[in-house]
Amino acid sequence: MRIEALSASLLAIVCVTGVRAETPALETGTARFRVVGEQKNVPERYRLEDHAFDWEMQPKQSAGTNGVTIYHVRFPSPVETETKENNIVHAEYYRPKGDGPFPATIVLDVTAGDQQLSRIMSMHLASKGVAALFVQMAYYGPRRPAGSDLRLLSPNVPRTLDAIRQTVLDLRRASAWLEGRKEVDAQRLGITGTSLGSFLGALTAEMEPRLGRVVVLLGGGGLVDGYWDDPRGEPLRQLYRALGGNKERLKEIIAPVDPLTCAANLKDRKVLILAAKRDDIVPPRCAEALWEATGKQKIVWFDATHYSAALYIIPALNQIAGHLQN
Repeated sequence: MRIEALSASLLAIVCVTGVRAETPALETGTARFRVVGEQKNVPERYRLEDHAFDWEMQPKQSAGTNGVTIYHVRFPSPVETETKENNIVHAEYYRPKGDGPFPATIVLDVTAGDQQLSRIMSMHLASKGVAALFVQMAYYGPRRPAGSDLRLLSPNVPRTLDAIRQTVLDLRRASAWLEGRKEVDAQRLGITGTSLGSFLGALTAEMEPRLGRVVVLLGGGGLVDGYWDDPRGEPLRQLYRALGGNKERLKEIIAPVDPLTCAANLKDRKVLILAAKRDDIVPPRCAEALWEATGKQKIVWFDATHYSAALYIIPALNQIAGHLQN
């Protein structure tokens, strides 16, 4: 069963009691980003200075009996691109029932995500008492103009590197927004990503010390080593070699966005890696490489491929909730 199909079914179950807010009230405010910790281990491209930014939030849905309220959150990206839609960060905030303080996590989607999986994860976590902020990455969802073929990942390497940088900086702002919420425990902030989202999540946590809990689901590090020998990439390798490229040069190009490059920054965080033994999309050796580089913390293996890992979504979500709560 593909992850999208199972996600759709679970979303219908989780949100069956949801009701639309009749008169959504717009809430506005100003968040303050403050630099935490030493910047010497943060590459220049991912640094931010102390600053303030405005945000707005509007109720989107109340989930009824489980008490979770969903809000649509918007704030400007610290990076301005030629695409105006991409310059506004959109997120969904899943607020648990009660006054808190709650642990909180940023949630990131998969490569071709239709947002269902991240919404299921966010709803589940919020129902377990973990506030979840599902953030749209660069050129995802409403950040992509209607009819546009712009994507975060594309054959245009400089554009891809820029989009990844923008996403990391967006997420650093998102962590400051979460930190400022009165119902959130600022000492228990985390980030959770699946597949592509896990790579971006690990990379962001390496640059943002306030994210003390990191969940990598179906991801890892060491991208060039992980994929260089993949038979599916042989035509591209031949073309790359014909243009004078080699494996080491590719590593240099990819290093700024590979979570393995600054993985040592996560040795003092709480890292949970959930991986598939037979992953046919993200090689298991990528998960192993990140696990080793982050201090050999907790890694859980599911006997599955990348897509059949959807069958383990409930035990995975329970693992994730426990990791973020502790």
